[in-house]
Amino acid sequence: MTNFPPFGERLLQRMEERGPLCVGIDPHANLLDQWGLPDTAEGAREFSLRVLEAVGPVCAAIKPQVALYERFGSRGFAVLEELLKEARERDVLTIADAKRGDIGSTMEGYAAAWLSDDSPLAADSVTLSTYLGVGALGPAIALAEETRRGVFVLALTSNPEGQSVQHVGAPRSVAARVMDEVSEANEKFLAQPTTTHGDIPRVGSIGVVIGATIGTALTDLNIDLTRFNGIILAPGFGAQGADMASIKQVFGANADRVLVSSSRDILRAGPDAAALERAARHAQTTADVAVTD
Repeated sequence: MTNFPPFGERLLQRMEERGPLCVGIDPHANLLDQWGLPDTAEGAREFSLRVLEAVGPVCAAIKPQVALYERFGSRGFAVLEELLKEARERDVLTIADAKRGDIGSTMEGYAAAWLSDDSPLAADSVTLSTYLGVGALGPAIALAEETRRGVFVLALTSNPEGQSVQHVGAPRSVAARVMDEVSEANEKFLAQPTTTHGDIPRVGSIGVVIGATIGTALTDLNIDLTRFNGIILAPGFGAQGADMASIKQVFGANADRVLVSSSRDILRAGPDAAALERAARHAQTTADVAVTD
Protein backbone atom coordinates (compact mmCIF):
# COMPACT_ATOMS: atom_id res chain seq x y z
CA MET A 1 0.00 0.00 0.00
CA THR A 2 1.23 3.47 -0.90
CA ASN A 3 2.60 5.11 2.21
CA PHE A 4 1.00 8.56 2.02
CA PRO A 5 -2.34 9.86 3.26
CA PRO A 6 -5.47 9.52 1.13
CA PHE A 7 -6.65 12.56 -0.79
CA GLY A 8 -9.26 13.69 1.74
CA GLU A 9 -6.71 13.85 4.54
CA ARG A 10 -4.12 15.60 2.35
CA LEU A 11 -6.68 18.19 1.28
CA LEU A 12 -7.88 18.80 4.84
CA GLN A 13 -4.29 19.29 5.98
CA ARG A 14 -3.68 21.77 3.15
CA MET A 15 -6.87 23.63 4.09
CA GLU A 16 -5.70 23.86 7.70
CA GLU A 17 -2.27 25.10 6.64
CA ARG A 18 -3.31 27.60 3.97
CA GLY A 19 -7.02 28.20 4.42
CA PRO A 20 -10.07 26.75 2.65
CA LEU A 21 -9.71 28.30 -0.82
CA CYS A 22 -9.85 26.49 -4.16
CA VAL A 23 -8.99 28.65 -7.17
CA GLY A 24 -10.81 27.79 -10.38
CA ILE A 25 -8.68 28.03 -13.52
CA ASP A 26 -11.22 28.94 -16.18
CA PRO A 27 -9.76 30.17 -19.50
CA HIS A 28 -12.93 31.87 -20.74
CA ALA A 29 -12.63 33.74 -24.02
CA ASN A 30 -13.37 37.08 -22.34
CA LEU A 31 -10.70 36.55 -19.70
CA LEU A 32 -8.11 35.60 -22.31
CA ASP A 33 -9.00 38.78 -24.19
CA GLN A 34 -8.77 40.84 -20.99
CA TRP A 35 -5.30 39.42 -20.43
CA GLY A 36 -4.25 40.28 -23.98
CA LEU A 37 -4.07 36.60 -24.96
CA PRO A 38 -5.53 34.88 -28.03
CA ASP A 39 -8.59 32.66 -27.65
CA THR A 40 -6.56 29.60 -28.61
CA ALA A 41 -5.02 26.59 -26.91
CA GLU A 42 -1.74 28.50 -26.67
CA GLY A 43 -3.53 31.43 -25.02
CA ALA A 44 -5.14 29.02 -22.55
CA ARG A 45 -1.71 27.51 -21.83
CA GLU A 46 -0.14 30.87 -21.04
CA PHE A 47 -3.13 31.84 -18.92
CA SER A 48 -3.21 28.57 -16.96
CA LEU A 49 0.48 28.38 -16.16
CA ARG A 50 0.55 32.01 -15.03
CA VAL A 51 -2.37 31.39 -12.67
CA LEU A 52 -0.77 28.23 -11.30
CA GLU A 53 2.51 30.00 -10.62
CA ALA A 54 0.80 32.92 -8.87
CA VAL A 55 -1.77 31.12 -6.73
CA GLY A 56 -0.36 27.60 -6.34
CA PRO A 57 1.62 28.42 -3.18
CA VAL A 58 -1.35 30.26 -1.64
CA CYS A 59 -4.45 28.13 -2.12
CA ALA A 60 -5.45 24.68 -0.88
CA ALA A 61 -6.17 23.43 -4.41
CA ILE A 62 -6.76 24.50 -7.99
CA LYS A 63 -9.76 23.47 -10.08
CA PRO A 64 -9.29 23.62 -13.86
CA GLN A 65 -12.61 23.69 -15.72
CA VAL A 66 -12.22 20.86 -18.23
CA ALA A 67 -14.83 22.19 -20.68
CA LEU A 68 -12.79 25.32 -21.30
CA TYR A 69 -9.84 23.20 -22.45
CA GLU A 70 -11.97 20.65 -24.28
CA ARG A 71 -13.31 23.38 -26.58
CA PHE A 72 -9.86 23.50 -28.22
CA GLY A 73 -9.89 19.78 -29.00
CA SER A 74 -6.71 17.72 -28.65
CA ARG A 75 -4.58 20.85 -28.29
CA GLY A 76 -6.68 21.94 -25.36
CA PHE A 77 -6.37 18.55 -23.67
CA ALA A 78 -2.58 18.75 -24.17
CA VAL A 79 -2.61 22.08 -22.32
CA LEU A 80 -4.65 20.53 -19.50
CA GLU A 81 -2.23 17.60 -19.29
CA GLU A 82 0.67 20.06 -18.99
CA LEU A 83 -1.14 22.07 -16.30
CA LEU A 84 -1.88 18.95 -14.23
CA LYS A 85 1.71 17.71 -14.61
CA GLU A 86 3.12 21.08 -13.58
CA ALA A 87 0.80 21.19 -10.57
CA ARG A 88 2.01 17.73 -9.45
CA GLU A 89 5.62 18.88 -9.71
CA ARG A 90 4.79 21.97 -7.64
CA ASP A 91 2.86 19.88 -5.07
CA VAL A 92 -0.38 21.74 -5.77
CA LEU A 93 -3.53 19.66 -5.26
CA THR A 94 -5.86 19.51 -8.27
CA ILE A 95 -9.59 19.01 -8.80
CA ALA A 96 -10.42 18.29 -12.44
CA ASP A 97 -13.86 19.85 -12.89
CA ALA A 98 -15.03 17.32 -15.50
CA LYS A 99 -18.43 16.31 -14.06
CA ARG A 100 -18.19 12.81 -15.53
CA GLY A 101 -20.81 10.13 -14.94
CA ASP A 102 -21.87 6.96 -16.75
CA ILE A 103 -22.27 3.22 -16.23
CA GLY A 104 -20.18 0.08 -16.56
CA SER A 105 -17.13 0.08 -18.79
CA THR A 106 -17.72 3.71 -19.80
CA MET A 107 -17.48 4.80 -16.18
CA GLU A 108 -14.36 2.66 -15.86
CA GLY A 109 -12.89 4.57 -18.80
CA TYR A 110 -13.63 7.93 -17.22
CA ALA A 111 -12.14 6.71 -13.94
CA ALA A 112 -8.96 5.55 -15.67
CA ALA A 113 -8.62 8.87 -17.49
CA TRP A 114 -8.76 11.08 -14.40
CA LEU A 115 -7.69 8.86 -11.51
CA SER A 116 -5.17 6.24 -12.66
CA ASP A 117 -1.48 6.69 -11.93
CA ASP A 118 -0.40 6.25 -15.55
CA SER A 119 -2.91 8.61 -17.20
CA PRO A 120 -1.61 11.91 -18.63
CA LEU A 121 -4.84 13.50 -17.35
CA ALA A 122 -4.44 12.17 -13.80
CA ALA A 123 -5.61 14.70 -11.23
CA ASP A 124 -5.73 14.45 -7.45
CA SER A 125 -9.52 14.39 -7.71
CA VAL A 126 -12.36 14.78 -10.20
CA THR A 127 -15.96 16.00 -10.05
CA LEU A 128 -18.65 13.41 -10.86
CA SER A 129 -22.28 13.69 -11.94
CA THR A 130 -24.88 11.54 -10.17
CA TYR A 131 -27.71 11.49 -12.72
CA LEU A 132 -27.28 7.73 -13.26
CA GLY A 133 -27.08 7.07 -9.52
CA VAL A 134 -24.30 7.14 -6.95
CA GLY A 135 -23.88 3.38 -7.33
CA ALA A 136 -22.93 3.83 -11.00
CA LEU A 137 -19.91 5.86 -9.86
CA GLY A 138 -18.46 2.77 -8.17
CA PRO A 139 -15.53 2.31 -10.61
CA ALA A 140 -14.32 5.85 -10.00
CA ILE A 141 -14.75 5.62 -6.23
CA ALA A 142 -12.90 2.28 -6.13
CA LEU A 143 -10.01 3.55 -8.26
CA ALA A 144 -9.77 6.75 -6.24
CA GLU A 145 -9.39 4.69 -3.07
CA GLU A 146 -6.79 2.46 -4.73
CA THR A 147 -4.66 5.36 -5.99
CA ARG A 148 -5.28 7.58 -2.94
CA ARG A 149 -7.09 10.14 -5.03
CA GLY A 150 -10.55 11.60 -4.50
CA VAL A 151 -13.88 12.42 -6.11
CA PHE A 152 -16.44 15.16 -5.57
CA VAL A 153 -20.00 14.02 -6.20
CA LEU A 154 -22.57 16.62 -7.27
CA ALA A 155 -25.18 16.65 -4.52
CA LEU A 156 -26.96 20.01 -4.30
CA THR A 157 -26.13 22.70 -6.82
CA SER A 158 -27.24 26.32 -6.84
CA ASN A 159 -28.42 26.60 -10.45
CA PRO A 160 -32.22 27.00 -10.57
CA GLU A 161 -32.58 24.20 -13.14
CA GLY A 162 -31.10 21.70 -10.70
CA GLN A 163 -34.07 21.99 -8.38
CA SER A 164 -36.30 20.09 -10.83
CA VAL A 165 -34.21 16.99 -10.18
CA GLN A 166 -32.35 17.46 -6.89
CA HIS A 167 -35.31 18.70 -4.83
CA VAL A 168 -37.78 16.07 -6.01
CA GLY A 169 -39.23 13.80 -3.32
CA ALA A 170 -38.73 16.07 -0.33
CA PRO A 171 -38.43 15.44 2.53
CA ARG A 172 -36.67 12.34 1.16
CA SER A 173 -35.32 14.24 -1.83
CA VAL A 174 -32.89 13.10 -4.51
CA ALA A 175 -30.21 15.36 -2.98
CA ALA A 176 -30.80 13.82 0.47
CA ARG A 177 -30.44 10.30 -0.98
CA VAL A 178 -27.18 11.30 -2.68
CA MET A 179 -25.84 12.63 0.63
CA ASP A 180 -26.85 9.42 2.42
CA GLU A 181 -25.15 7.18 -0.14
CA VAL A 182 -21.96 9.25 -0.21
CA SER A 183 -21.86 9.25 3.59
CA GLU A 184 -22.17 5.45 3.58
CA ALA A 185 -19.37 5.15 1.03
CA ASN A 186 -17.09 7.32 3.16
CA GLU A 187 -17.90 5.25 6.26
CA LYS A 188 -16.80 2.09 4.41
CA PHE A 189 -13.64 3.84 3.27
CA LEU A 190 -12.79 5.05 6.77
CA ALA A 191 -13.31 1.53 8.17
CA GLN A 192 -10.34 0.29 6.11
CA PRO A 193 -6.80 0.04 7.54
CA THR A 194 -4.61 3.07 6.91
CA THR A 195 -0.92 3.85 6.77
CA THR A 196 -1.52 7.45 7.79
CA HIS A 197 0.81 8.75 10.46
CA GLY A 198 0.91 11.90 12.53
CA ASP A 199 -1.92 14.18 13.56
CA ILE A 200 -3.87 14.34 10.30
CA PRO A 201 -7.58 13.75 11.07
CA ARG A 202 -9.16 10.90 9.16
CA VAL A 203 -11.61 12.19 6.58
CA GLY A 204 -13.12 10.41 3.61
CA SER A 205 -11.88 11.04 0.07
CA ILE A 206 -15.40 11.08 -1.36
CA GLY A 207 -16.44 14.70 -1.22
CA VAL A 208 -19.61 16.42 -2.37
CA VAL A 209 -20.39 19.56 -4.33
CA ILE A 210 -22.91 21.82 -2.62
CA GLY A 211 -23.42 25.33 -3.95
CA ALA A 212 -22.43 28.15 -1.64
CA THR A 213 -25.50 30.13 -2.72
CA ILE A 214 -28.23 27.51 -2.06
CA GLY A 215 -29.76 29.54 0.77
CA THR A 216 -31.96 27.43 3.04
CA ALA A 217 -32.10 24.37 0.76
CA LEU A 218 -30.28 22.08 3.22
CA THR A 219 -32.87 22.83 5.89
CA ASP A 220 -35.79 22.78 3.46
CA LEU A 221 -34.79 19.33 2.20
CA ASN A 222 -34.00 17.95 5.68
CA ILE A 223 -30.38 17.23 4.76
CA ASP A 224 -28.30 16.62 7.88
CA LEU A 225 -24.57 17.04 7.19
CA THR A 226 -23.44 15.84 10.61
CA ARG A 227 -23.06 12.25 9.40
CA PHE A 228 -20.98 13.24 6.37
CA ASN A 229 -17.25 12.88 7.03
CA GLY A 230 -15.79 14.38 3.87
CA ILE A 231 -14.92 17.69 2.24
CA ILE A 232 -17.66 19.92 0.83
CA LEU A 233 -16.64 21.75 -2.34
CA ALA A 234 -18.73 24.94 -2.44
CA PRO A 235 -18.64 26.88 -5.73
CA GLY A 236 -20.00 30.40 -5.81
CA PHE A 237 -17.73 32.26 -3.38
CA GLY A 238 -17.06 35.84 -4.43
CA ALA A 239 -18.35 37.00 -7.83
CA GLN A 240 -21.27 34.55 -7.81
CA GLY A 241 -22.64 35.97 -4.58
CA ALA A 242 -21.50 33.93 -1.58
CA ASP A 243 -19.73 35.78 1.22
CA MET A 244 -18.67 35.18 4.81
CA ALA A 245 -22.16 35.45 6.22
CA SER A 246 -23.75 33.10 3.71
CA ILE A 247 -21.07 30.41 4.16
CA LYS A 248 -21.73 30.37 7.90
CA GLN A 249 -25.49 30.49 7.41
CA VAL A 250 -25.60 27.67 4.84
CA PHE A 251 -23.15 25.23 6.41
CA GLY A 252 -23.24 26.08 10.12
CA ALA A 253 -21.20 23.67 12.25
CA ASN A 254 -19.90 21.94 9.10
CA ALA A 255 -18.20 25.08 7.80
CA ASP A 256 -14.75 23.82 8.85
CA ARG A 257 -14.97 21.10 6.16
CA VAL A 258 -16.00 23.52 3.39
CA LEU A 259 -13.58 24.24 0.54
CA VAL A 260 -14.85 27.39 -1.14
CA SER A 261 -14.20 27.87 -4.83
CA SER A 262 -13.54 31.25 -6.43
CA SER A 263 -12.60 31.95 -10.03
CA ARG A 264 -13.53 35.26 -11.62
CA ASP A 265 -12.82 37.45 -8.58
CA ILE A 266 -9.23 36.23 -8.68
CA LEU A 267 -8.64 35.65 -12.41
CA ARG A 268 -9.73 39.13 -13.48
CA ALA A 269 -6.87 40.55 -11.36
CA GLY A 270 -4.43 39.20 -13.97
CA PRO A 271 -2.31 39.07 -15.97
CA ASP A 272 0.07 40.57 -13.40
CA ALA A 273 1.33 37.72 -11.20
CA ALA A 274 1.63 39.87 -8.08
CA ALA A 275 -1.95 41.12 -8.50
CA LEU A 276 -3.19 37.55 -8.93
CA GLU A 277 -1.43 36.48 -5.76
CA ARG A 278 -2.84 39.44 -3.82
CA ALA A 279 -6.35 38.61 -5.02
CA ALA A 280 -5.91 34.97 -4.00
CA ARG A 281 -4.54 35.92 -0.59
CA HIS A 282 -7.45 38.30 -0.02
CA ALA A 283 -9.96 35.61 -0.97
CA GLN A 284 -8.11 33.10 1.20
CA THR A 285 -8.24 35.38 4.23
CA THR A 286 -11.92 36.10 3.67
CA ALA A 287 -12.75 32.41 3.24
CA ASP A 288 -10.77 31.44 6.32
CA VAL A 289 -12.74 33.88 8.44
CA ALA A 290 -15.97 32.59 6.92
CA VAL A 291 -15.45 28.97 7.90
CA THR A 292 -13.66 29.35 11.23
CA ASP A 293 -15.08 32.45 12.92
